[in-house]
Amino acid sequence: MTRFRKVMRRLSLGLSVIILLLAIAAGLGTIVPQPLFASREGEEERENGEMRRILVLSNPIHTDIAIPVDAESLARFPFLGQSGVPVDDPAARWIIFGRGGRSFYLETPNWADLKPLPLLRGLTVDRAVLHVDVVGALAEPSLSVQGFEIGPAGYARLLDMIEASFAKRDGQVVPVPDARYGQNDRFFEATGWFTALAGCNTWTARGLRAAGLRTGLWNPLPVSLTFSLTHFN
Repeated sequence: MTRFRKVMRRLSLGLSVIILLLAIAAGLGTIVPQPLFASREGEEERENGEMRRILVLSNPIHTDIAIPVDAESLARFPFLGQSGVPVDDPAARWIIFGRGGRSFYLETPNWADLKPLPLLRGLTVDRAVLHVDVVGALAEPSLSVQGFEIGPAGYARLLDMIEASFAKRDGQVVPVPDARYGQNDRFFEATGWFTALAGCNTWTARGLRAAGLRTGLWNPLPVSLTFSLTHFN
């Protein structure tokens, strides 16, 4: 029994150290900007009046990127309409993109649907999927919506990053069969793997940096990403 207690104490101490190190890393990742210095690109494009508006949507555990439904986005993602996402609806204003772990994302449309196995996979390693939704007008700013003006070059890089996140088979994107929350959305296979340390919010942050915005160095949680976006842009 004494040996068992010693092992449990060591495990408890090791877990406490890991949690402490992650907390320190998350704190530093929030207050240290990436890139370290602001670029002049956005200022020059703003002076020329050539800006695009994007939104960052957040809830307690997840963030999404929303881009406007316009000729540019429709031309870049023609497969959305072909896959049943109603981007051609006259009321459609925003296309929302998010990345997540396959099991947790597909099997947890609401908190009431939370199950142990998808949660475990979401906290460890799982295949990645992309979720695409289309919505009408969104109230902004709000606690869950941040808006940003970016230039055309940054907007093109953001679209490049999103497009590259879709897994392709024979040159075509791969919808997840019979996987959707409602009539306005669809799931697609994504490139790479999903882990809790490099999850949905780090994907969002990577896209925003491609767009020319500054985020924290490491933003595993929506609150840290929101904080860094507010203070560095």
